[in-house]
Amino acid sequence: MPPRIRLFYLGLIAVLLLIPALALYRELSRRADIWWTPAAMALSLPVAQDRVEIYVRGTPLGTLVDQKQLWIIDQAGRSAISAQDIGLRFNNWDRIRGARVPLLLLYAAACGAGVVLLVLVATGRLAYRGEHGMVA
Repeated sequence: MPPRIRLFYLGLIAVLLLIPALALYRELSRRADIWWTPAAMALSLPVAQDRVEIYVRGTPLGTLVDQKQLWIIDQAGRSAISAQDIGLRFNNWDRIRGARVPLLLLYAAACGAGVVLLVLVATGRLAYRGEHGMVA
Protein backbone atom coordinates (compact mmCIF):
# COMPACT_ATOMS: atom_id res chain seq x y z
CA MET A 1 0.00 0.00 0.00
CA PRO A 2 1.49 3.37 -0.94
CA PRO A 3 2.46 5.51 2.08
CA ARG A 4 0.08 8.31 1.09
CA ILE A 5 -2.94 5.98 1.01
CA ARG A 6 -1.83 4.26 4.23
CA LEU A 7 -1.57 7.64 5.95
CA PHE A 8 -5.02 8.59 4.66
CA TYR A 9 -6.57 5.38 6.00
CA LEU A 10 -4.76 5.75 9.32
CA GLY A 11 -6.16 9.25 9.73
CA LEU A 12 -9.64 8.14 8.69
CA ILE A 13 -9.67 5.20 11.09
CA ALA A 14 -8.30 7.34 13.93
CA VAL A 15 -11.06 9.92 13.42
CA LEU A 16 -13.72 7.21 13.22
CA LEU A 17 -12.26 5.61 16.37
CA LEU A 18 -12.74 8.86 18.25
CA ILE A 19 -16.52 8.72 17.82
CA PRO A 20 -17.18 5.62 19.99
CA ALA A 21 -14.23 6.43 22.28
CA LEU A 22 -15.61 9.87 23.13
CA ALA A 23 -19.13 8.47 23.55
CA LEU A 24 -17.78 5.77 25.87
CA TYR A 25 -15.82 8.33 27.88
CA ARG A 26 -18.87 10.60 28.14
CA GLU A 27 -21.05 7.75 29.43
CA LEU A 28 -18.50 6.55 31.97
CA SER A 29 -17.61 10.00 33.30
CA ARG A 30 -21.14 11.18 34.10
CA ARG A 31 -21.87 12.20 37.66
CA ALA A 32 -23.44 9.40 39.68
CA ASP A 33 -25.75 11.66 41.69
CA ILE A 34 -27.80 12.95 38.75
CA TRP A 35 -30.18 10.00 38.87
CA TRP A 36 -31.90 11.16 42.08
CA THR A 37 -35.35 12.70 41.86
CA PRO A 38 -34.87 16.50 42.06
CA ALA A 39 -35.62 17.92 45.50
CA ALA A 40 -38.34 20.17 44.08
CA MET A 41 -40.10 17.09 42.68
CA ALA A 42 -39.92 14.97 45.85
CA LEU A 43 -42.99 12.79 46.22
CA SER A 44 -45.21 12.89 49.28
CA LEU A 45 -45.69 9.76 51.35
CA PRO A 46 -49.17 8.85 50.01
CA VAL A 47 -48.06 9.24 46.38
CA ALA A 48 -44.94 7.10 46.84
CA GLN A 49 -46.60 4.21 48.69
CA ASP A 50 -46.43 1.98 45.62
CA ARG A 51 -42.63 2.41 45.34
CA VAL A 52 -41.37 2.54 48.92
CA GLU A 53 -42.31 1.51 52.43
CA ILE A 54 -40.60 3.15 55.39
CA TYR A 55 -40.71 1.56 58.83
CA VAL A 56 -39.89 3.18 62.16
CA ARG A 57 -39.24 0.57 64.85
CA GLY A 58 -41.23 -1.98 62.86
CA THR A 59 -44.27 0.25 62.29
CA PRO A 60 -45.03 1.71 58.85
CA LEU A 61 -44.35 5.44 58.69
CA GLY A 62 -47.78 6.11 57.20
CA THR A 63 -49.46 4.52 60.22
CA LEU A 64 -47.40 6.61 62.63
CA VAL A 65 -48.26 9.79 60.72
CA ASP A 66 -51.97 8.92 60.59
CA GLN A 67 -52.04 8.26 64.34
CA LYS A 68 -50.10 11.50 64.96
CA GLN A 69 -47.35 9.69 66.82
CA LEU A 70 -44.56 11.61 65.12
CA TRP A 71 -43.89 15.12 66.39
CA ILE A 72 -41.44 17.82 65.48
CA ILE A 73 -40.14 20.31 68.00
CA ASP A 74 -38.85 23.67 66.77
CA GLN A 75 -38.87 27.34 67.83
CA ALA A 76 -42.62 27.58 67.23
CA GLY A 77 -43.31 24.67 69.56
CA ARG A 78 -44.45 21.12 69.00
CA SER A 79 -46.50 19.99 66.05
CA ALA A 80 -47.52 16.63 64.65
CA ILE A 81 -45.98 15.61 61.33
CA SER A 82 -48.46 15.19 58.49
CA ALA A 83 -48.04 13.07 55.36
CA GLN A 84 -47.46 16.22 53.29
CA ASP A 85 -44.49 17.16 55.51
CA ILE A 86 -42.60 14.09 54.33
CA GLY A 87 -40.90 14.21 50.93
CA LEU A 88 -39.27 11.23 49.29
CA ARG A 89 -36.57 11.29 46.63
CA PHE A 90 -35.74 8.17 44.64
CA ASN A 91 -32.43 7.05 43.19
CA ASN A 92 -33.07 5.66 39.71
CA TRP A 93 -29.44 4.65 39.16
CA ASP A 94 -30.23 0.92 39.13
CA ARG A 95 -32.69 1.35 36.26
CA ILE A 96 -30.37 3.60 34.28
CA ARG A 97 -27.35 1.36 34.86
CA GLY A 98 -29.18 -1.66 33.49
CA ALA A 99 -30.33 0.25 30.43
CA ARG A 100 -26.84 1.56 29.59
CA VAL A 101 -25.00 -1.78 29.56
CA PRO A 102 -25.85 -2.73 25.93
CA LEU A 103 -24.85 0.72 24.70
CA LEU A 104 -21.56 0.62 26.60
CA LEU A 105 -20.80 -2.83 25.20
CA LEU A 106 -21.48 -1.57 21.69
CA TYR A 107 -19.14 1.40 22.18
CA ALA A 108 -16.44 -0.86 23.63
CA ALA A 109 -16.74 -3.30 20.71
CA ALA A 110 -16.50 -0.44 18.21
CA CYS A 111 -13.40 0.87 20.00
CA GLY A 112 -11.81 -2.59 19.93
CA ALA A 113 -12.58 -3.09 16.24
CA GLY A 114 -11.23 0.35 15.46
CA VAL A 115 -7.97 -0.30 17.30
CA VAL A 116 -7.52 -3.65 15.51
CA LEU A 117 -8.13 -2.00 12.15
CA LEU A 118 -5.79 0.84 13.04
CA VAL A 119 -3.02 -1.62 13.96
CA LEU A 120 -3.58 -3.68 10.80
CA VAL A 121 -3.31 -0.64 8.55
CA ALA A 122 -0.36 0.83 10.47
CA THR A 123 1.65 -2.39 10.23
CA GLY A 124 0.81 -2.94 6.57
CA ARG A 125 -1.09 -6.21 7.08
CA LEU A 126 -3.89 -5.08 4.77
CA ALA A 127 -1.55 -4.36 1.87
CA TYR A 128 -2.76 -5.41 -1.56
CA ARG A 129 -0.50 -8.21 -2.80
CA GLY A 130 -1.80 -8.47 -6.35
CA GLU A 131 -3.43 -11.41 -8.09
CA HIS A 132 -1.70 -14.72 -8.36
CA GLY A 133 -2.02 -17.13 -11.23
CA MET A 134 -4.55 -19.95 -11.08
CA VAL A 135 -3.43 -22.95 -9.10
CA ALA A 136 -4.04 -26.23 -10.91
